[in-house]
Amino acid sequence: MARKPADQAVHRDDIIKAAADVLREHGYDATTMKDIAARVNLTAASLYHHFKNKDFLLLAVLERGLSLTIATIEPIQQSDKPARDKLSAMIAAHINAITSHPASGAAMVFEIKALMNVNTAARGNGDSSEFTKRRDAFFEQRDYFEAMFRETVKEGISNGEFRPVDAAIVAKAMLGAHNWVGVWYKASGRLAGDEIAAIMIDTFVTALKK
Repeated sequence: MARKPADQAVHRDDIIKAAADVLREHGYDATTMKDIAARVNLTAASLYHHFKNKDFLLLAVLERGLSLTIATIEPIQQSDKPARDKLSAMIAAHINAITSHPASGAAMVFEIKALMNVNTAARGNGDSSEFTKRRDAFFEQRDYFEAMFRETVKEGISNGEFRPVDAAIVAKAMLGAHNWVGVWYKASGRLAGDEIAAIMIDTFVTALKK
């Protein structure tokens, strides 16, 4: 099949999803723009029409996964529900987001170090200042995402729903367990996303009960 030219026939989101899949299969270092282009039936040259280089594409994968998840979880965290109910719903939303797009969850585990270490200025067509600005914004958003879970745990402690714990460590442990679902989850496996979410809720929320 002939490869498509650099036009709008392939949507940007389709490229990002394909990049996440290829990264999950091969890892950042072994992945090439040619690999990703082939997955969406583009030439490698055409892919550069959409993304400046592999670093920008990696960043786009992580940005998209995080922004979609924040958009789902933020209204839950800001609601007036009891902390226990909020945390349960937040866990369910996060797990279901990951099991819907496991490659994005896996990227949060395996490719963060690559994101921190890349030197996009050393690659053709790269813009170091633009990349650094976007990368810093991504990490700020990741910190905000973690803070939503941390503050919900603190809220539960404050109002007597949860026993006293180190909320920061609990939040990190919780989100680490969630993100690893993207590494081992398979759509053909024995548990669906909502079933995995129920186990996570039972594990973490029950453990926090006063």
